[in-house]
Amino acid sequence: MKETTKPRRDLVTGAALLASFALWTALVQLVDVRPVGQNGTCVGLAAFNVWFHSLTGVHMVLYAITDWLGLVPVAVCLGFGAMGATQLVGRRSLLAVDPDLLLLGVHYVLIAAAYLVFEAFPINYRPIPIDGVMEASYPSSTTLLVLGVMPTLAYQAARRMKDGLAKVAVVAFVAAFSALVVVGRLVSGVHWATDIVGSVLLAVGLFAMYRYAVARVDARLSAMRSEG
Repeated sequence: MKETTKPRRDLVTGAALLASFALWTALVQLVDVRPVGQNGTCVGLAAFNVWFHSLTGVHMVLYAITDWLGLVPVAVCLGFGAMGATQLVGRRSLLAVDPDLLLLGVHYVLIAAAYLVFEAFPINYRPIPIDGVMEASYPSSTTLLVLGVMPTLAYQAARRMKDGLAKVAVVAFVAAFSALVVVGRLVSGVHWATDIVGSVLLAVGLFAMYRYAVARVDARLSAMRSEG
């Protein structure tokens, strides 16, 4: 029963979070939209966003720290990319690469695509200019990157590592690192609070769907082995 219940839970969770992200994005564009942003640009849920931004203020040192920490998930992506490339060269077939790595590549592509779409069609802009430039703010790209990538490190560690203590260490690192960056980004004042919420919904939703896809492939491969 556990084998089927957990994937179904991931599917329901992922679908619910992605639907919530779509709804949240609509709310940000339709509810309490006022010209309270840079150069009079409009921001949705303005009363909440302005209140929270005035509460936290702006902390550029914290912004810089979280920006540099964003290189860690990039390194994770490159690491798994190298793992997949090594398997591709050694096994001489894309279909021979571990399915969970192929699906991981798809997951990373979806994260990148989401970033590019919202950069091309900005929902709103940051509360403050960055190096004198008005930048798209929704959803927070750093939050999306961290929460979209770092949980995959913990998930892959749980699948591939044999040492139980090492698995726990990786999970603890991922949890602490992710919390640090997301909270740091939230209180740094370079995003509206709604930008962070949107990123959390999208990133966690995509990760849950990735887990579901891997579980489905695992089940199919297991069934094929049993029949063989």
